[in-house]
Amino acid sequence: MTAIRLGTRASLLATTQSTWVAERISQALDREVVLVEVTTEGDRDRGPLAQLGGTGVFVSALREALLDGRIDVAVHSLKDLPTGPAADIALAAVPLREDPRDVVVARDGLTLGELPVGSRLGTGSPRRSAQLHALGLGLEIVDIRGNVDTRIRKVHEGEYDAVVLARAGLARLGRLDDATEVLDPLQMLPAPGQGALAVETRSDDVLAADLTVLDEARSRAAVTAERAVLATLEGGCSAPIGVLAEVVEGEDGDELWVRAVALSPDGELSVRMSATGDPADADGVGNRLAGDMLAEGAARLTDPPKKRQDA
Repeated sequence: MTAIRLGTRASLLATTQSTWVAERISQALDREVVLVEVTTEGDRDRGPLAQLGGTGVFVSALREALLDGRIDVAVHSLKDLPTGPAADIALAAVPLREDPRDVVVARDGLTLGELPVGSRLGTGSPRRSAQLHALGLGLEIVDIRGNVDTRIRKVHEGEYDAVVLARAGLARLGRLDDATEVLDPLQMLPAPGQGALAVETRSDDVLAADLTVLDEARSRAAVTAERAVLATLEGGCSAPIGVLAEVVEGEDGDELWVRAVALSPDGELSVRMSATGDPADADGVGNRLAGDMLAEGAARLTDPPKKRQDA
């Protein structure tokens, strides 16, 4: 039987994640799995993600490789997936999710609150930038690109006083000791789908059914709700968005809890709401929450020109 070709970006984090998935596919299906590196637009162009179009810049090339038969499976960081459906592609599995929270990596072991006013903090995320501004700590928020190692090195070399990264990436790379603080979601809600992986196949491939063995129901429900919030808000506003959903054990079985925030880019205005519901209705819970946020003014969250920062 031929080996399963698993497409991955070439970065250390991407190949580490893909290797983790490949090992589980091999164990579950008793088949050889080989990694095939695919270069994406986000890998080629090192400009700010917002200028590249943001969503999809790390995904399209892998999907093209799937559809033209160069690979059989693609692995993505789920937060990179566009919310709209992809023709002829199935989200075959969402494996067990890593901790979705953000972390600070700062000089001298400092926490976010211990950084002096005027400290340079690097992030390439409008979501993180807006929430950092909202905290009112007087930090200089500076755009940054590059892989995890590059960003951490820029802190150690003094170019930045701190960076904010996804905890999941550090965990998968075995670098959690570099984090000086794990941020409470009350301070910083993560990106929809952060910490989760997406395993995609062609929808007409028998692998689409075979790989459901890797799917973890609670992780799938949580990210489904988060992506539903994002999809509905994207249709009505362009504000930075943070969302976190969790499936918890309730008195009558599992319950889905969802928290979301939409902010103006300068962090001065925000709409923050939460909702609960049945994990089986994750999409509906997320859509209704986002609809309520739009009704409360999320669509009007814009950055006043005189307040604009990070231009």
